[in-house]
Amino acid sequence: MAKTAAPLERTCIVGRATLPVDELIRFVLAPDGTVVPDLKRDLPGRGVWVTASAEAVATAEKKRLFARGFKAEVRVEPGLAERVGTLLERAALGALAMANKAGLVVTGFGKVETALGRDAVAVLIHASDAAPDGIRKLAAVTKRRFGDGPGVPVVRSIASEQLDLALGRSNVIHAAVLEGRAAAAFLERERALVRFRASGADGTAAEESASGATKAGDRPAGQKTV
Repeated sequence: MAKTAAPLERTCIVGRATLPVDELIRFVLAPDGTVVPDLKRDLPGRGVWVTASAEAVATAEKKRLFARGFKAEVRVEPGLAERVGTLLERAALGALAMANKAGLVVTGFGKVETALGRDAVAVLIHASDAAPDGIRKLAAVTKRRFGDGPGVPVVRSIASEQLDLALGRSNVIHAAVLEGRAAAAFLERERALVRFRASGADGTAAEESASGATKAGDRPAGQKTV
């Protein structure tokens, strides 16, 4: 029986840890020697790898580790970590827009409440500036349906203005993404964004996620925040 191929791994130039490529960000050199992120890992040329966290990317820039990794003179535009975060955010919002085009996104408190009670909801979204009262009410709906089990993944990393732009609607505070391939793609990209913002240089998660989620012990029953 053939062995299952192990996940592809690379070594981070900051912490020197060998990690699966999904936990790293690849960087390549542009023709002018500028270091650019290659989030899709498909740009030509030799790449170097950094743990997928803002702190790790900032450390690589500050300590000039890209020149060592590429063994060449390189140019790093200031604010590289911030630009990577912006790209990850765009990827998450783009995936949400695709889910919306596929007809998988429900918005508005009443419609989200109904979907949570009867539909196959893959992700529950609260705007990062959502009022606590609405969040509590929807948590209660989730608990009635799922009890104290895992429930529905909850996203709180996106501001209402960004939700408006991604979904082409006004004043989006709560949304539900129904099950489907597009929903899974959105959740994967949103998780990558949160990990990037919240992790240390070695990839260790911070005590609280960048989504503004509370600690596990403080979360409403029936919901898991990502």
